Formats: sequence, structure tokens, C-alpha cells
Amino acid sequence: MAFKSVGVFDAGIVGRPAAAGGNMQQILTMDDAAVQSGNAFLVSELEKRDTLIRQPLSSVTYARDINIQSGGGWATSVSGMGVSYGVTGGSGDSAVSAGAANDVPVIQASLNKGDWKTHVFSMAMRIPFEDMQRANFVGRSLDTLLQDGIRLSYDKHMEQNVYMGLERYGTTGLLNNPNVTETDAAGNGQSSSSTKWKDKTPDQILADINDAITTVWEANGWDRSAIPNHILLPYQQLNYITTTRLDSIGQKTILTFLKENNVAAANGVDLVIGGVAWCKDAGGSGVDRMVVYVNDRRFVKMDELSPLARVMTGPVPTLGAYDSMFKANISEVELFYETSMLYVDGI
Repeated sequence: MAFKSVGVFDAGIVGRPAAAGGNMQQILTMDDAAVQSGNAFLVSELEKRDTLIRQPLSSVTYARDINIQSGGGWATSVSGMGVSYGVTGGSGDSAVSAGAANDVPVIQASLNKGDWKTHVFSMAMRIPFEDMQRANFVGRSLDTLLQDGIRLSYDKHMEQNVYMGLERYGTTGLLNNPNVTETDAAGNGQSSSSTKWKDKTPDQILADINDAITTVWEANGWDRSAIPNHILLPYQQLNYITTTRLDSIGQKTILTFLKENNVAAANGVDLVIGGVAWCKDAGGSGVDRMVVYVNDRRFVKMDELSPLARVMTGPVPTLGAYDSMFKANISEVELFYETSMLYVDGI
């Protein structure tokens, strides 16, 4: 049964006389039958109050899918340095030298700097004086209740900031960076071709994952630290591979098969395959998107320069209330190697 609003009991008015010669007006309670039978009592005395406050249902996964670096204060941007090296003639045979050689290649370095935006999250909390006293009377903390709401709002803000960015302010997230290569999943080879995983065999799904991992790894010069270790999927596809068995007699699911036989696992990398609601319809033309990337602060991260905190509280006499301000300073998603991520659409 869903929650319904509950009226406020007014102890100041139990009943009032009707017209002269008349009877007392009927006392309305939450249980009219009790009044009719002569058992007039306070319904609240017969209630068993459940002390658990049920908050809105919600899900946040951003902390799992990106490294968050704390510290930095109220900076207006975040910068990062990169370096490229060059050697005359390359590092092959041109670096071979002999006695009295006068043509030795010299290493050169080219430094570059990247900048990423930050923004301030702000939210206020107002507690009227009367509400505060009433909450204290019944043994609840209105301050704690509203703080939980602010924390929930902050987590939802961080969720959008990490996965999609803030379009109004020109930032992007893990799922929609325009500098990341996009590709379509392979077809299933049937006459009515489909790229969707529900229409593919386990081997074809594994091929999609291995092709994506290999593509990213190759684009990063086969650097072993750049083997993708993180895959994001819509929940529908994750649930499908989690609950579908390889065959009717085996106990192994498609997900287990994928985790045991992918290219990353073969090279000693523990591959995380996680579900994200934002992947649904995130691809071109509104198709579902898979994101394959290296989840490591060297490759991608975000900064929580100043974590969420109550920065000030003060009375507002004209409103008869106490106001509190909560603020945090956070950055957009910082992708340092664009080749360390790949989008696969149509799964």
C-alpha cells in the first residue's frame, strides 16, 4: 500500500456545541467506527509507529567507475601536464654508436598542458523555528533528514557529471566525449542481421568485447598498462549475460564465460563489467552503448577539490528560520588519453 498523507491532530478542539438544544458535533478521528461504537479515544495511542523513514529509491555508481581525487580547494580549473619525446632518426639503428662518433642523437621533450573546468555545487537548507521544535518534540532530527536529502541530490549531480557531463556548461562525461572513437558492434551473420547481444551467441558477444579491448590496446602502442580494465553496459544487457546460461545443462553463465576468456584476463588484468543506466540510448541515433576504457587515474579521473560541506549557518529573523548553505567544488571528467577509451554502439 502506498503512503497517504496523514492529518494533523488538533488537541485544542475536541468538539463544539451545535445550535441551542442540539447535541455535540461528531468528533472526527482516523477511525469513525470507533466513535460510532462509543470507543472514543486518541487513535495515536493505538498506533505502532514505524521509526524507519523510507527515503526515495535511488542508485548511484559513479564512485565505482572513475577515480576521484580529493583536495585542491576552490580552484577555478584543473590542469595536467603531458610530455612527448623525440629522437633524431628514431630509437632504432640511429642510436647505435661507435668510438669517436660525432653524430649522436639527442633526446628532445615537448611538454603540453591541458585544462579542465570546475564548478561549484550549491544547495541551501531552511528549517523554520516551529518545525524544529516540533521535530525535537517527537524525537526526530529535521536537520539530519534534510541533510540526507542534500547528500542524495549531490550524489545525483555527481552521477550526471561523471557519465554525461553538464550540457549547459559545455562539459561531457564518460559516455559522450566527442574525442573518443565510436564504432558499431559487429552483426550476428544472420540473413536478418542484428548487432544486439540478445540476438548473438556467447562467442559473438565475446568477440565484441575482445575486439574492443584489442582496439584500445593497439591504439595505445600495446602498452601493458593501457589494457582496458573496465566495461560499462546498460542494465538490460548486463542482466541478460548475468542470467543466461551457456547451455541448458551447464551452470556457467555468459558473464562468467566472458570474464574468464577475454583478452584482458589473458594478460593478467581483472576486467570489471558493470551496469549503468546512462548507457541506455547513449549511442548514435539513440542505440545502446558499451564503453570500454582504462579505469586508472593516469588515464581518466575527476577532482573533488572541496568535498560537500556545510559552509555556513545563520538565523533569518524575518522568516523565523535557520538557513544553512552547503557547497562543493568539483571538476568535469578529465580524460588524459583519448585513445584509452572506445564506444561500441548497437549492443
